[in-house]
Amino acid sequence: MELFFDYLRFERRYSPHTVVSYQTDLRQFAEFLQTTYELAEPARADHTLIRSWVVQFMQQQRDPRTVNRKIACLRSYYNYLLRTGQIGKNPMLRITSPKVAKKLPDFVPEEALNGLLNSFDFPDTFAGVRDQLILELLYGTGIRLSELIGIRHADLSLPGRTVRVTGKGNKQRIVPLNPSLLTVLERYIARQHQEFGAGSNAGSALLVTDKGESLYEKFVYRTVKHYLSQITTATGQQHPHVLRHSFATHLLSKGADLNAIKELLGHANLAATQVYTHLSIDKLRSVFEKAHPKA
Repeated sequence: MELFFDYLRFERRYSPHTVVSYQTDLRQFAEFLQTTYELAEPARADHTLIRSWVVQFMQQQRDPRTVNRKIACLRSYYNYLLRTGQIGKNPMLRITSPKVAKKLPDFVPEEALNGLLNSFDFPDTFAGVRDQLILELLYGTGIRLSELIGIRHADLSLPGRTVRVTGKGNKQRIVPLNPSLLTVLERYIARQHQEFGAGSNAGSALLVTDKGESLYEKFVYRTVKHYLSQITTATGQQHPHVLRHSFATHLLSKGADLNAIKELLGHANLAATQVYTHLSIDKLRSVFEKAHPKA
């Protein structure tokens, strides 16, 4: 199992978050096999044992998305065992994933977000400017939380108004910076130099805590929740990823090309981006029903 985790990290270059999730799932599966069937080696499990583990979750009425992630973990694991010659056939070929109801992504209305970013009185301190930059970067570029934390000073091109982002699978992309974001970014860098000196060199993290240490996920979650709670009471609209959803939704509603949004978001295929078209169609339908004589 440890060799499999190393394979995910170094060959497949999965994100640390995904590796931790797969470790939890696979160890949970191994414990289930040991406790229920006294089977010490997951590699020896057949499809009936795997199916009984999946059925257990379904009987507990677990979220199908969670169950599918666990199944995806086992698919990767048994594919790895097959590829390395440790098993002769893949038991996952006879395992089907439960259907997941399509859920439209949450997003914050454009007017509310603009009001927060343009009118909110952020404290005139290093922490205040940094918090504003966190919000501006997440909404202004649509990057993921892990991508935000991973930005280094060397990734910025202020003359070119771009930032280089490292996404899933260690894939890099260039994302443009809008003028208002660029203004906040320049203020932040000046403040950072005042606060911590010229030690903020090219190889160091762009966003840091009050002590000058690299940001971590819970810090960003708390920061985003604090500010978004000023404009929305819905808990589903108070996390970093909702700003990514808002970025894509607002671009599409303004007529942006779907392929361009796909590239900006760093999606591997267009199917992942097409979920936002449902939101756009709802708006088009509303306009049609209000404006068309026969609607």
